Amino acid sequence: MNIIHTTLGGLELGARVAHRDLAVIPLLLADGEEVSDPGYLVLDEALAAKRCRVTEVSEGGSVPELLFVNEADRPILLLDGEELVGAKQNRVLNVTLMVGAKQALQIPVSCVEQGRWSWRSRDFASAKRTMYAKGRREKMAQVSMSLRSQGSRRADQGAVWDSVAAHSMAFSVHSPTGAMADVYEDQAGALDEMRRGFSSQPRQVGAVFFVAGEVAGLELFDAPSTFAALSAKLIDSYAMDALASRSETADRIAPDRPAPDLSVAEAFIAEVSQADLERYDALGEGTDLRLHGRQLVGGALAAALGDDKAERIVHL
Repeated sequence: MNIIHTTLGGLELGARVAHRDLAVIPLLLADGEEVSDPGYLVLDEALAAKRCRVTEVSEGGSVPELLFVNEADRPILLLDGEELVGAKQNRVLNVTLMVGAKQALQIPVSCVEQGRWSWRSRDFASAKRTMYAKGRREKMAQVSMSLRSQGSRRADQGAVWDSVAAHSMAFSVHSPTGAMADVYEDQAGALDEMRRGFSSQPRQVGAVFFVAGEVAGLELFDAPSTFAALSAKLIDSYAMDALASRSETADRIAPDRPAPDLSVAEAFIAEVSQADLERYDALGEGTDLRLHGRQLVGGALAAALGDDKAERIVHL
């Protein structure tokens, strides 16, 4: 029994919530289990407090890497797929990372703005979103393959650009610089409407997401406060796939499709629990776990934080 299996086995499933083509089944801590302070900041929180900086690695820059400087007195959590905008071109995080207090780290990223390589600002800002779920899934598989074969956490940059182009085409959006951001801005109203259909529940630390009735992914954190802080980004990530699905089928005004029952979520959780697991030293704090199954790919960050002596899953 590994740490993924043990962690998932201790959760409860909440009541499903569905809005149009997106459905969510919450993952809840067991009743009575509490996590008051996870012991770290999330990226947007740290940026807002001016406790970190994200820059190009040099004046010349490097597409697959950025420099992250943590000036806080506690670690900062960076989420796989989070988008950083500005500097020489917009990027997304390739993996979930925990950067230690007062530490600087070169972080692996992928470009989601193919047509720009010129200074827009010296520091990056948070876009307050993550890459659409399909793109995250494809990138995760590429990073796992890179880690296994080369020991690096690089995605296939050409494939990422192709994915962003296809995503733009699905919404008939033309971006002068091929920026993923332009698609999100085009769909801002629809995303806002989708997001209002969901809210965090007490004890909620994650969710199983369904798009058009099919399992699209699972997100799990170690604390309700972390999920609450990041849930809007994740809802938007999966909502973009749901909106793209409707766009591709010209089904924008169809009534809500039935949400899957809990047994489908339970079966997927069991599949994740039984997936093959590879362990690597993480960049920054903790252990980088990579999951492989018959029809799934996944990643997780495990770390021992604060007074904890044992590793726990920070993000799956």
